[in-house]
Amino acid sequence: MKNQEQSVSNNEYENEKVPQSALKKWTHFLGMYAGEHAAGTEFVIGPLFLTTGVSAFDLLMGLLIGNLLAVLSWRLLTAEIAVRYRFTLYHHLEKITGNQMVKGYNLANGVLFCFLAGAMITVSATAVGVPFNMEMPQLTDTLPNGITWVIVVLILGLLFSFIAAKGFGTVSKAANFMAPLIILAFVACGFVALIQLEVGSFSDFWNIWGEGSTPFPGQLKYTFWHVCFWSWFANAAMHIGMSDLSVFRYAEKASSGWTTAVGMYIGHYIAWIAAALLYAVYIQSPEAQAYLSNGTAPPVAPGPLAYNAIGVFGIIAVILAGWTTANPTIYRAGLAFQTLFPKRSTFWVTMFAGGVATVAGLFPAFAMKLLDFVALYGFILAPIGAVIVFQHFFANRMNIPDYLNAPYKRTFNWSVLLAWGLSVLLFYGFSVQNDIFLSFLTLPTWICCGLIYLVFSKYLFKS
Repeated sequence: MKNQEQSVSNNEYENEKVPQSALKKWTHFLGMYAGEHAAGTEFVIGPLFLTTGVSAFDLLMGLLIGNLLAVLSWRLLTAEIAVRYRFTLYHHLEKITGNQMVKGYNLANGVLFCFLAGAMITVSATAVGVPFNMEMPQLTDTLPNGITWVIVVLILGLLFSFIAAKGFGTVSKAANFMAPLIILAFVACGFVALIQLEVGSFSDFWNIWGEGSTPFPGQLKYTFWHVCFWSWFANAAMHIGMSDLSVFRYAEKASSGWTTAVGMYIGHYIAWIAAALLYAVYIQSPEAQAYLSNGTAPPVAPGPLAYNAIGVFGIIAVILAGWTTANPTIYRAGLAFQTLFPKRSTFWVTMFAGGVATVAGLFPAFAMKLLDFVALYGFILAPIGAVIVFQHFFANRMNIPDYLNAPYKRTFNWSVLLAWGLSVLLFYGFSVQNDIFLSFLTLPTWICCGLIYLVFSKYLFKS
């Protein structure tokens, strides 16, 4: 009986509906989203917002509204569809696209998630390197800067990958355990930074950003709209891109989607601002001023920033923060690669995904250019989620076959490929040609992809 229970607990239900016995209460998702989004990225994103010269109003109100839109996207779209069908994103797509085309998407999806997880390994490595006086990566660094960096990243990558490979239950438990410590660390860092900045009133706090300033060398100037749309679509691949179907398929009710608010407002609001305060303290240091006087941006190294505020606890918090983001991201990547190697065990496929993420973590560019990378990967992956959403809500109205319940009979669905490819290429080219902020075009690209899919499915490429 014990072996049977263990077998069931290790089953990730990659190609089948999650059974009633495996469903999780909303508290599982509360800890997971709190841990994942009050995490390693926040130690980088908060300071990077400061480098864009954003004003206080634009930052605070932009984050407030953008994160609300993200929560609504998770609750009303992702969680709703996940609970209705209880399949992974990849199984949904295989039903709609055919088993050949989905492999190309899953490869792209898995690789991009590995790069994101790699950035989180980079973040944790900056903390581990503090006791060894390791040279920290600069904002402009691309390649590893020494053997110590390589060793630290490899060790962390192996550890993170192993936890992710143990499956959703282990990932969820790890997040629930670590989330309170990480949140406490962010709050502590914020308060210490306020003291170091001699903030005695809300007016003093407001004046840290004030009316905005000239962005640091090599950085784009952010307005309210940049902050709002970027924060909405920072996790576009997960919500409107439907990647978190793989997570919420375990939810007892769609209302579990509201738990993402904990991640958004503790992680993507309080934690981003707290991390920005740490960087504001560092900017006043002689070292940072020397960088600025030479026309270069001071480095964003989460480990030293947190250590300078709350000591050893800061180092531990940054390591755990990178861990809780990398874990579910490697888990998602493993599920994507699983469709390419269906006969391999989920454990070893996830370990492979972790290996790719670890290699990516050796290159600091993924973390140092995180604002740009997150915008790009969401822009590329989100539109494919529109295919599932439009199929679910509009296919019957347009008299298109219900592929979510009766899978596409051929191996390759041209309607999906052309809808995805045309929408991404059209709007990316428009962004480059007119120098438009990419996050502004994520929603139009998503809608365009869904509409093209419906039209092509009805009139050009019928099953």
